[in-house]
Amino acid sequence: MKPTTKHSSKKIQILPAKRLVGTLRLPGDKSISHRAAIIASLAQGRSTLNNFSTAEDCDSTLKCLSALAVKVNRDDSTIVIDGASDSALTRPAAPLDAGNSGTTMRLLAGVLAAQPFSTIITGDSSLLSRPMLRVAEPLRLMGASVETTPAGTAPLKIQGCCLLRAIDYHPPVASAQLKSAVLLAGLFADGRTMITESFPSRDHTERLLKEFGAEVEQQGNTVSVSGRVRLKASQFEIPGDISSAAFFIAAAMLLPGSDLTIEDVGVNPTRTAFISALRSWGADISVTVQQADAAEPVATIHVRGRELDHTRPLVIGGSEVPRVIDELPLLAVVAAVGNCLLEVHDAGELRLKESDRIAVISRNLRAMGADVVEHEDGFSVTGVGRIHGARVQAVADHRIAMALAVAALCSEGPSEIEGAESVAVSFPEFFPLLESLVER
Repeated sequence: MKPTTKHSSKKIQILPAKRLVGTLRLPGDKSISHRAAIIASLAQGRSTLNNFSTAEDCDSTLKCLSALAVKVNRDDSTIVIDGASDSALTRPAAPLDAGNSGTTMRLLAGVLAAQPFSTIITGDSSLLSRPMLRVAEPLRLMGASVETTPAGTAPLKIQGCCLLRAIDYHPPVASAQLKSAVLLAGLFADGRTMITESFPSRDHTERLLKEFGAEVEQQGNTVSVSGRVRLKASQFEIPGDISSAAFFIAAAMLLPGSDLTIEDVGVNPTRTAFISALRSWGADISVTVQQADAAEPVATIHVRGRELDHTRPLVIGGSEVPRVIDELPLLAVVAAVGNCLLEVHDAGELRLKESDRIAVISRNLRAMGADVVEHEDGFSVTGVGRIHGARVQAVADHRIAMALAVAALCSEGPSEIEGAESVAVSFPEFFPLLESLVER
């Protein structure tokens, strides 16, 4: 893998691989790292977060917290945070910059809705194009003033309310970020805040709130939190990122003869549906749980590469989509390379990510010889077996860049990925770790 530079956009050349062999541990889960840092900043006392994510997105969260006068110290992958406790956060001297991180913007909006000052949260051009009304509306119902652009996007202008109203909210879409914003605002509300999703989204916020002493209840698809409960500092070990592991798992299972072990990976049940999807095609993936009773379950994942069962079509839609939303472009790669059939519906949310992931993954895979048909809310992939190398465009989308890297490893001939530097948003170590496992 040879990075090159041209027109200020980093490209990386990837040669086909024979197999992946080895053992690795991954940086801390990005979703959990965001939430742990924000919740620790609200707790009484000093919290220590081990194996904190190296993602640029999580660094954006830490910088925003520091701008709000939260004491944050970093020593490699260990973060120490002195929480604000009952004291209000401090009004920042300038607009908060969430960078490319929608999680930073949306979750902090929930916290800032309860602060006695006005705040502006902004970000890069990608973040400023993503929908924010879905978060603004419930926070307005709770008593905060939250302004968006006329298009319903950021920057967000928030005037907090010191005592928010508890609400019983039914969001229009199942979204862990939206749910988390409401729950975090509910910590400052008078009463019990409830949110009911049409189907469950990832539950890291609920688990962490319990870990830090909040009163959280779950009944079916409804989760609630009591306001005015003092949070307590915690020492927390953040497991390896399952979404990062997904790319290594996919590459290993697609290359016969691969033998890969990934240790200390978070296997939260709301994040592992993609493993079930891969197994439906006959993938040889074993998951050995090490800490089932922890706040976040942790496991060792072992993958062996072999030919997949191309006779079983996989259809993903409805309530299944939120559980695999981040891995859908990768599943398209697996179907294309593994000679499998994949139908994805009800995934229009993919068009509102860092890029229009439906259009971008479809276009790039077709450039590599795959049979992909784009739909308004998804795509269809008819596997053709071995695809060929090509020049492809990641369009500054980290997950697209990593999915295309997997496709390139399994193709005939070299590939060149433009915009590969975007992996730093979530996983800056991706290419060096991948190269360390490749045998040619």
